[in-house]
Amino acid sequence: MGMSAEDERAASPRDEEWPEAEKAEKLARGAALKWASGVFYRPEKLEGLGHYRRRETQRNNSIQSRLKSTVQSYLEGVSAGLEQLRSAAQEVQGVCQDLGAARWALLDSADHFQGLQQMRKLMEEHVQLASVVQVLPQIFSVHEVFSHILQLLHGQHLLEAHVELMMVEQLRDDILSQLHLRGLSGAQATVLSYFSGLQDLNESLAKQLWDIVGSSLRLVREDPVLFVTAVRIIEREEKIDDTLLLEATFLPPGRPKGWRQKFYQVLQDTITGARFHAPHMDAEGPGLAKHLAALQKDIVSELRVVKDLMVQCVPAHYNILSFCTATYHQALTSHLQEILREDLDKQGLFLLLEWALRVYHSPEMMGHPDLLPEVDVSALDPLMSSELVDQTERRYVMKVKASVFEWMQRTLEVEFKEWFREEEPETDHQGFFQSALPAIVMQMLNENIQVASLITNSLQQKIYNMALEELEAFLGRLREALVQCGKEHQQDRAVPKYYISHLLAVLNNNLALSNSVSSLHPDTACREVPGSLQAALDRMQKKATQLLLEELLLDLQPLCLQLPSRKWLSGSQLVGGMCEVIDKYAKDFSRVRKPVFTLLLAESELLVANQYLRALLQRKMVCKSREERGQLCHRLLQDATQLRELFCGLGLDRGQQSLEAVFALRELIYLKDPALLTLEVQAFITKYPDVSDEHISTLLDIRGDVSKEVRHVVLEMMAQHPQVLPEGYRPIFSTILVPVPELPFCLRKGKCA
Repeated sequence: MGMSAEDERAASPRDEEWPEAEKAEKLARGAALKWASGVFYRPEKLEGLGHYRRRETQRNNSIQSRLKSTVQSYLEGVSAGLEQLRSAAQEVQGVCQDLGAARWALLDSADHFQGLQQMRKLMEEHVQLASVVQVLPQIFSVHEVFSHILQLLHGQHLLEAHVELMMVEQLRDDILSQLHLRGLSGAQATVLSYFSGLQDLNESLAKQLWDIVGSSLRLVREDPVLFVTAVRIIEREEKIDDTLLLEATFLPPGRPKGWRQKFYQVLQDTITGARFHAPHMDAEGPGLAKHLAALQKDIVSELRVVKDLMVQCVPAHYNILSFCTATYHQALTSHLQEILREDLDKQGLFLLLEWALRVYHSPEMMGHPDLLPEVDVSALDPLMSSELVDQTERRYVMKVKASVFEWMQRTLEVEFKEWFREEEPETDHQGFFQSALPAIVMQMLNENIQVASLITNSLQQKIYNMALEELEAFLGRLREALVQCGKEHQQDRAVPKYYISHLLAVLNNNLALSNSVSSLHPDTACREVPGSLQAALDRMQKKATQLLLEELLLDLQPLCLQLPSRKWLSGSQLVGGMCEVIDKYAKDFSRVRKPVFTLLLAESELLVANQYLRALLQRKMVCKSREERGQLCHRLLQDATQLRELFCGLGLDRGQQSLEAVFALRELIYLKDPALLTLEVQAFITKYPDVSDEHISTLLDIRGDVSKEVRHVVLEMMAQHPQVLPEGYRPIFSTILVPVPELPFCLRKGKCA
């Protein structure tokens, strides 16, 4: 059914005012139509229309009755609220009227209040005067109390004196507080002047207290009562300070006194001033040792007194044992720094390092059984910082270095004088020449390294490095002394008398030093000798060996000058004489130990081979015939064989001998067919790569049968096959200079035409 025009007009304002209602109504109509179409979709269902209408009518009536009931209850609540608001408004209006009446009443009574104000002031003045009257007897007796307090102080009745002193101070502070509250600051000066004696009494009491605290370590053993009295007075004053600081309204003059802090300061000054601010002490080892021993004894003794006695005389929160331990520790730190500013000798520096790093923490001092476990310095900073320890160690190393240098220099001077004595050097149980030098040097270095190990590993390593440096420098000075001795011997071979024997002793000493150096290293697993030191040892050995070979050369040269010659070629005993000289020297060489003995034999053999070849090449003898060439080769074979057998008999293997070059050279000369020289020379230069064109040319000249064409081919082959010296090769020919043959014709200074 549609709506009429009047209904639409009536609904329009409501719909505009309640758009939600219109939406709800439309939804309800839609739902109703959907329900009706579902129920009455067949004609026979229309018979139940009346039943559905009655049911829905009853349902609508029930809903409307519930709505009316709810609206009615809301309306009744609104009505009650309005009634209460009306009643409250009436009551507020009544209160306003009453307040207005009270205001007018107060305004009428203002004049009466002014009279009461004056009465209040009089009352306050009366109360003040009554208070003053009550304390007048105390005020008048202040100076008498001062005198009594002074008597008590002189009699060391400190607790009684302090009680009366606190009473007088309380009286003064109360008066000053009242004046402060009333703004009467001008009157405070009069009060302070009247009570001025308090300052002197406080100072007198404080002086006695600090004297007692300064003697606390003695008093706790002899008369602890006096020390306990002082601590009780300090604690009283500390509580008064805390109370006044907590109120923070008025702080009397002289407050806070801070006597507990002063207690710590006096105790600290007593500890540090007694022995750590002593006058200048002996910086040498013995004086410093006595001083450190005294410090060790006194500190342990005093800490035992603190731990066993003083701790019982003070409150637990004082932590007196920890405070004294830290004070001693800090004082020692500063004291050691002061000592280190002195120019300490090496013994003094060692004592200081040992004391600070070893003794201080040992059971003999801070680790004493009587102090543990309460005394613990492990939580404190180190007695010497790592930087200071390193600096002190370096100073100690420099002092030891100077001492080692001086000692080594004296040892070197004694050794140098020993070389010129009119007797042979001493020998060991095996008959080898030696001197006391290696034992003295190694003992001195080893002792210093072992002493340093008692302090720290770092100091031991520093001393070890210094020892190697000084040993290397000493070897250099020893080598220079050996050179000087050699120069003097060159001027007069009779001086020193036992020159060779002492050179052999030097070689044995050098070998002993080389074998002992590795034992100096702090780490037994690391026995490697540094390269620079090994080089110094090698230079020393090389120089002594060189001087010995120079002696051998001087004795061989007169014989070598006769080589080659017709007399030698015909069968003289020149090589026999050389063998006698070599054998004589070999007997001397037997007084050195085997490694050096083998080296001397090898170097002597190389020298003999070199001199033999030098004589043969520099003073060349040209063979005029095949017979003469055969005679020369026979002589070379005999000489080389004799020399080789000599050295083999002395213990030098053939593989180590350089005389094989004489045999090889003999083969070149003995070759019958010159056309084969190219192959022989190639094999020769391969075996002896240091041979030069001049050497080969001289050998070809000695043969006397080599044509220019063959010579050219041989030299051309050498130019096409340059040789490189293999590693470990011992040069033989490179030290032999042969005269360069004169060229037939040259243009200016240019190349030959």
